[in-house]
Amino acid sequence: MSSVVLLPYAPSSVAVARQRLSTDLQDCGVFSTAIDDAVLVVSELMSNALRHAHPLPSGMVKVTWMRSDDHIEVAVSDGGAATEPRAGRPTLSSLGGRGLGIVEYVAESWGVRHDGDTTTVWAILPAPHGSVNGQIRVLKEAG
Repeated sequence: MSSVVLLPYAPSSVAVARQRLSTDLQDCGVFSTAIDDAVLVVSELMSNALRHAHPLPSGMVKVTWMRSDDHIEVAVSDGGAATEPRAGRPTLSSLGGRGLGIVEYVAESWGVRHDGDTTTVWAILPAPHGSVNGQIRVLKEAG
């Protein structure tokens, strides 16, 4: 399963990306905790793109996700920024700067790809499946 979504370069697009990702993963039977983690990461990556980067030449931001086996890769592509995305180490009193630190904590790996003027920040998360419509399947042995 993979999806590509082009969204307007606007704060309201974060909620749209979250909802579409959540629905797709639910439909694939991914455990709800893994869905929550993937949605959190997409929220952080989208928010960072909107806060720190430029839109793509189309005026949009591209969000992609691809599920294979027991992992999901999520990625957000934008028009790049003056600085390279990196996890910060904010002080306790800092009001921001924790987004990529959260991604680093939740994801198995993450990184940045450049293709011309396009910057893509990606993350790979565990995405075990086995739930249907939010319910965990329980297999019982006869005996």
